[in-house]
Amino acid sequence: MKFTLLATDGTARAGVIETDHGAIETPIFMPVGTQGSVKAIEQRELAEVGAQIILGNTYHLYLRPGTDVIRAAGGLHTFTGWNKPILTDSGGYQVFSLTDLREIKEEGVTFRSHLDGSEHVFTPERVTKIQRLLGSDIMMVLDECTPFPCTPEYARTSNELTIRWAERCKIAFESEGDQYGHTQAMFGIVQGSVYDHIRRQSARALVDLGFDGYAIGGLAVGEPVEQMYAMTEVCEALLPGDRPRYLMGVGTPENLIESIARGMDMFDCVLPTRNGRNGSLFTSYGTLNLRNAGFKVDFSPVDSDCSCYTCANFTRAYVRHLFQVKEVLALQLATIHNLAFYLRLLRDAREAILAKRFGEWRRFVLERMRSGPGLS
Repeated sequence: MKFTLLATDGTARAGVIETDHGAIETPIFMPVGTQGSVKAIEQRELAEVGAQIILGNTYHLYLRPGTDVIRAAGGLHTFTGWNKPILTDSGGYQVFSLTDLREIKEEGVTFRSHLDGSEHVFTPERVTKIQRLLGSDIMMVLDECTPFPCTPEYARTSNELTIRWAERCKIAFESEGDQYGHTQAMFGIVQGSVYDHIRRQSARALVDLGFDGYAIGGLAVGEPVEQMYAMTEVCEALLPGDRPRYLMGVGTPENLIESIARGMDMFDCVLPTRNGRNGSLFTSYGTLNLRNAGFKVDFSPVDSDCSCYTCANFTRAYVRHLFQVKEVLALQLATIHNLAFYLRLLRDAREAILAKRFGEWRRFVLERMRSGPGLS
């Protein structure tokens, strides 16, 4: 993997990540395909809306269909029919989200499967091996995503464990060969909750270990947005400028813009797909709840500034009707639009950075979104 920084405007950055499955123009949003599929949208449509990379979940793919199946298929790209880059997380988020089903020790994490209760041990070495077998272009180290709130003592102890796990992941990564004839990269994950001194310790230790890129984890888990931005700034100041920076699990359109302004390059979040499936659509003028009766005879596009398949062919009234009668097409059209909106937003941000007008663009876009479309 190679990262080239093309331009900066303030702290905002525009670059290119080159992988064996294609280039990724940053800043970039990565649709979440937890189980090898982005919900309610086909791979063909993902390409049409401009997706350059998608995210898969190591924990879920390990359980179903299992690495034996994916290896027999020739890797995750072949199995899913997605020939562009893929990033896989490590299962670290499940350490956070499946609190009642896991036990953390120095060796790793023992999970009881949410499917059948069977026990599975995720060590740094095993997580690395699983991701080698998946064949993702970018893999993540095993970490603990700390909850919010947590005490400084808990955050410090958790972070020290995450650093030790990161070192073990890197050793395992360097001892394992690529499985499918393409190269893979590994990112470290900065933790430390909302404590700046712990974040600094984490960032420095991971930079010393030397990863292909760096993620910031443990944010967007309930902390005030001001603290999320503050911790992002703390980490950005210490992360090397010649490596990609990935802010995990973020977020709303406003979060993305503000985080780009703070030097972040890569993002993922279930928000556009999950909200879309529930009738909440993002637009240039704010969010629409298409389940609202006020859209019953609104024959305008979802977003007049959008040229996606949904907006080019259907009206708010029709998409609302599909939700009302519980047609599966509603989920598909809403997902297409929301992902197209997110990806276009980041393309526009990139163009503004390259043109050295990001600050002006940022003010204009945020003011327009906050103006509100009504019936939200």
